[in-house]
Amino acid sequence: MAYTTINKSSSFMNPRLYTGNAGTKNVTGVGFKPDWVWTKNRQDTYNHSLFDVVRGATKRIASNATLAEATVSASLTAFGSDGFSLGNDTTANASNLYASWNWLAGGSQGSSNTDGSINTTYTSVNTTAGFSISQYTGTGSAGATFGHGLGSKPAMIIFKCLSVAGPSWVVYHQSKGATYTLYLDQTSAGGASAEMLNNTEPTSSLITLGNGTSSNSSAPTIAYCFSEKVGYSKFGSYIGNGNVDGTFIYTGFKPAFVMVKNTSATENWIIFDNTRPGRNLTDALLKPNLNNVESTNGVKFDLLSNGFKARVNDAEGNSSGASYIYMAFGQSLVGTNNIPNNAF
Repeated sequence: MAYTTINKSSSFMNPRLYTGNAGTKNVTGVGFKPDWVWTKNRQDTYNHSLFDVVRGATKRIASNATLAEATVSASLTAFGSDGFSLGNDTTANASNLYASWNWLAGGSQGSSNTDGSINTTYTSVNTTAGFSISQYTGTGSAGATFGHGLGSKPAMIIFKCLSVAGPSWVVYHQSKGATYTLYLDQTSAGGASAEMLNNTEPTSSLITLGNGTSSNSSAPTIAYCFSEKVGYSKFGSYIGNGNVDGTFIYTGFKPAFVMVKNTSATENWIIFDNTRPGRNLTDALLKPNLNNVESTNGVKFDLLSNGFKARVNDAEGNSSGASYIYMAFGQSLVGTNNIPNNAF
C-alpha cells in the first residue's frame, strides 16, 4: 500500500479555541489559511456554524439543522492566512467561549471538476491531506456522478443541500458502506438506503448519487470528502464494552479531533478534541446534531499516543455491544519512512 507522508498533521487540521467579543475579531493561531471552518459556542445554545472557501465567507450552514444556507454578513467575514475574521453575529462571536475546528483543502475556491456526468461548480482539493470540498447541482436522477478530486477512494463524505430547507445532512462512512445512510443532524442510527449513493461505492475519482434530495437535489449541494491518510486521519469503527476500561481504538496517531456516532441506537453524535479541556481525561463534549452547550456529563475519553479509549459506560460512546463509527485526525509527526512519531 502506498502512503502519502504527512509531515505535520497540524498543518492540515487544527482545533482552535477563542473567546468572542460581540464586535469584530481576528482569530489567529490556526497555523494555516483554513478552507473549512466549523465553530460552536460552548456556553450558549447557538447553532453550529460551518463555513468553507468554496461557498465563500459569510455563507453559513448549521450541522444541527436542516436550514438552507444563509448569508450572514457579520458572521465569518474572511479566511485569513493564520485563521479567520469574524463580525458581530451572535452565533459565531458573542461574548462567550468558542471551539473552532479548521481544515485545509486546496487553499482556494478551486475550479470545476469535470470527471463525472455532473460538473462541479467548484472543487477545492488537497490530495496530500485527503480532503476536498465540492459544490455541485444534482439532477434528481439516480446514477449521476461527480468528481471529488482526491485521487483515492473517500472514506467518509458529508453532504448538505444548500438552497432548500428540509433535506438532512447525509453521511457516507466506509465502515457502513454505500448501502447505509447516516444523518449528521439527527440521533438516528441510520439504515439501509439507496437514496444517497445509489448502493454504489465511491471510487478514486467519482461519487455516484442516488435520487435522494439530500445528495442529489436539483439545487446546489456541498460535499465534504475525506480519504484516509496514514499518521493523520482514520475513519473506522469499534464495538463498545460498557466498561471504565473501554475499548481501545487504534488510529496510529495521537488524536486531535474525533467525532463518534453510535450506529446501533438512537444517540447523539459527539465531538471531542485535544483542546477541551486540554488534558486527559477528555470529557468536554459538543454534539453536532444539537445546539446544546458544552457538557462534561457523559462519555469520557483518553487521548493516547496511538489512539483513544473510553473511560465510562455511556451509550453515546461506549455501550456494551454497540457499534460506533468515528472520524479522527491526528497531531503526530510522520517521517519519510511513513512511521508516525507520536512525540509531537
